[in-house]
Amino acid sequence: MTDLLLRNARLLGGDAPVDIAIRDGMIASIVDSAARGSHAPAAEVLDLEGRWVAPGLWDHHVHFTQWAIVRRRLDLSAARSAAAAAHIIAARMVAEIEMYEPIIGYGYRDAMWEDEATAEVLDQVAPHRPVVVLSGDMHACWVNTAARDRYGLPDAGVLREDDAFALQMRLEKAAPGDEDLAISEAAVAAASRGVVGVVDLEMAHNLAGWTERMTRGLHALRVHSGFYPAELDERVEAGWRSGDEVPGTSGLLTIGPLKIITDGSLNTRTAYCHDPYPGRDTRGVLTVSPEQSERLLAQAVEHGFTAAVHAIGDAAVTHALDSFERTGATGTIEHAQLVRHEDLARFGALGVTASVQPEHLWDDRDPTERIWPDRADRAFPLAALRDAGARLVLGSDAPVAPLDPWRAIAAAVHRSADERAPWHPEHALTREQALVASAGSLRLSEGAAADLVVLEADPLHCVASALVRMPVAATLVAGRFTHRTL
Repeated sequence: MTDLLLRNARLLGGDAPVDIAIRDGMIASIVDSAARGSHAPAAEVLDLEGRWVAPGLWDHHVHFTQWAIVRRRLDLSAARSAAAAAHIIAARMVAEIEMYEPIIGYGYRDAMWEDEATAEVLDQVAPHRPVVVLSGDMHACWVNTAARDRYGLPDAGVLREDDAFALQMRLEKAAPGDEDLAISEAAVAAASRGVVGVVDLEMAHNLAGWTERMTRGLHALRVHSGFYPAELDERVEAGWRSGDEVPGTSGLLTIGPLKIITDGSLNTRTAYCHDPYPGRDTRGVLTVSPEQSERLLAQAVEHGFTAAVHAIGDAAVTHALDSFERTGATGTIEHAQLVRHEDLARFGALGVTASVQPEHLWDDRDPTERIWPDRADRAFPLAALRDAGARLVLGSDAPVAPLDPWRAIAAAVHRSADERAPWHPEHALTREQALVASAGSLRLSEGAAADLVVLEADPLHCVASALVRMPVAATLVAGRFTHRTL
């Protein structure tokens, strides 16, 4: 007997309605709805009434615990100056007049600010209560003097790169005891947007937490659990290899890639470039040397791990490609935000996937024109990468951007978040290309896992505003509903 029969479904690019039979978590058959007699009896039958069904969506780059926690923090992304951010924090303090715990905010982007993010600005509104604000790209933390003293930090003001990452990990460990609830809520929210899986690149150890939560019954998502060099020996000793399924998780949790962060970010002016930043005597920051990267990738190859190498500046991308070429490693370059023309074809030639976050271009459009005005035509070169033979996958880098693949798809297709014309439209993807980069395919196939999304509109032909707000009627992972409004 079939477990579930989805009747009167429309496939993307198809005309006639079909019936989709699901058995044991797999797609058992897809037949024309007029041929219903060919199906075995089903335990449940759901008439989709012509709604569209597509492969479920993946977010290929998230920091899931941080995203779950940030969803409960003070949002400062709307601040257009350091002073405005301080006013938002002051208002929170008025609302929490009896509270003494640190204020944790997120989302500030100071690349376009005319004033400076200093400790003094925060000290004026919060002289005694610790304040920590995470930048939108997560590569900096803005702290006041009370936070410096509370956490024993090297200085007040703006901490960048490793100092910022270390503080973020401390804050994550000090999160309230309902962290599991926050993660469950975030997983359910992701499922409501059609997400069936994520590549979790959380900086803190995440494998044990996911194992425990899935063993207890959290089955909203598939998770590829990535890890950082500090965990490499531990995972080698445990005998893991990328792609291994973790026992007791119903096949939903697998070992992901080794993550290496080799440079910084645009907003923090630490992305590592071939040429100096205009007007500055710096090319950015190379946080891991090419020699170190090569050694780590060689270890990944030796022990059966794929690699995910963070590289935003064009020189960091070149070094990453060099390391992949010299070691024969497989995996992704994360972000690839700025790429030299001569490096585009190397992605496809080396079999290196470009794991990109299109929504970042909405945030970085103006900062790029200000910080990289001489190279903006090479920023977020999605179409150029694909045309040169690279495989693309889409992600959010949540909490840098919301964990919502429709926003990434919309940004990849229409490179503008406002009334302005698309930014460098020659780098835009088609809707088909963006969907494939998120879902892996536009087509359902018999024998594949029943990881599906049911949509109220056709993403290939709807208006742009409907694409970014795509209404999701249902999501299924391994044939089970993880979100349903029908």
